[in-house]
Parts: sequence; C-alpha cells; structure tokens
Amino acid sequence: MRLKDKTAIVTGAGSGFGEAIARTFAREGAAVVVNDLNAAGGRRVAEELNAERPGAAVFFQADVTVEAQVQAMIAACLARFGRLDILVCNAGYTHRNGPMLEVSEADFDRIYAVNVKALFLAARQAVPAMAKRGGSILVTASTGGLRPRPGLTWYNGSKAATIVTAKSMAVELAPLRIRVNALCPVMGETGLLEHFMGGSDTPERRARFVATIPLGRLSRPQDVANAALYLASDEAEFITGVALEVDGGRCV
Repeated sequence: MRLKDKTAIVTGAGSGFGEAIARTFAREGAAVVVNDLNAAGGRRVAEELNAERPGAAVFFQADVTVEAQVQAMIAACLARFGRLDILVCNAGYTHRNGPMLEVSEADFDRIYAVNVKALFLAARQAVPAMAKRGGSILVTASTGGLRPRPGLTWYNGSKAATIVTAKSMAVELAPLRIRVNALCPVMGETGLLEHFMGGSDTPERRARFVATIPLGRLSRPQDVANAALYLASDEAEFITGVALEVDGGRCV
C-alpha cells in the first residue's frame, strides 16, 4: 500500500475528482477525512470507505472559504488520526461557459473564494500541522490555467492563480519538507461538466470538446486520482512545484 500509515484530507470529496481521490487514497492505506459542503455526498463516500475498510474514513462538513470551519476540520483530523500528511485542495467552483461580461459579480467572488482563497485558508491551518514531519499538498487546478480558451475567462484566471500560488508555496515550504503540486485536468466527467460545456451534455457538444483532446476522450475521475496518488506518495519525494497536466495531450 503506497499510503500506508498516512492521513489525508480531501476537500470536495463527495463527488467527482475528489471522491475518486478519497477512494484511491483509502484503498492505498491512508486514513481519509472526506470533506464536502454537500453532507449527503460526503457521508455517502465516508460510509462506503468504512464499509470496505473499517476506520478508513471520517466525514467532516466544512465550507473551505470560511477559516473557522477549515480550522475545525484540521483540528478534527488531528484529534481523530493524530497527524496530517496529505492535503488535497480539490473543492472547486465555476461559472457557466459563456461571454465573460455576462458573469455576475457574485459568481466571480465565489469562484475566487473557492478556487483561490480556500488555498490560502487551508495553508494557514495545515502547514503548522505538517511542519514537524513534512507532507504533501495537492491542488486541483485545470488546463484552463495553462491553456485558456474563451468562455471560461474568470474561471481560467482563478486556476492560473492557483497554479502560480502552488509553485510559490513549493519553494517557500521546501525547507519544511512540505511538497506542493498542482493537478491540471482537462474537462472531465464530473458534476460541473455542463457548466464547462455551457449547456446540456449532448453527444454533439461532447464530440466538439473531445475533438480538441489528442487521446480522444474527456478526463475521468480515476485519471486524476491516479496522478494524485503518485504525487502524494513517497515515490514523488523529489517532486514539488509541478503543474501536472492530466489532459490527454490537450495542452500540447
């Protein structure tokens, strides 16, 4: 087991990429704090993980944009498992694909709160907990932060900020042996898919997006989970500051 005796927090783990990451980490031996704002989804994932391996997971509902709730989540992790080795800042938000001037200020603020500010808040609470023994912080970014296209301008900007922040954190936290890396998936089969498409997930609309991906399909949650497993494991102990493209060649 590649994560045996490690403890991880995965935000936004009640569905999509986060759920796949939590399941993969638990399967590889980690104790997992399953975080989500959606209590039903988060509890479901934690219960299923515990059914497979008793004691493998605990659900903690928290809004990653509220520092007191993030602080409580980190404290609960330490109280339950005694340590924090891996933090996956996966929770994300986007506006619907469309003209940049039609995005509301409320959506803009929420995008930057969930995608960028949440990383700031998580670091403030998690880094002290990791400082004694080191650890790994992963951020779910996007190909949109590397190769932006019209229609998701404000979302793309937030993910670019996330990538640069992760790289800067990697340099600053290296003396503490805390590695920081970003995952950059192409559009995937998650609950946000229709927002990224700007409409219903029709065969025609999906084919238009898939045509831009050299390997010929959208990303899948397990693709992102596999990349997260590698970067979180000791096999990647000399890798930090990387923005790993999980994109089927989309960014080439």
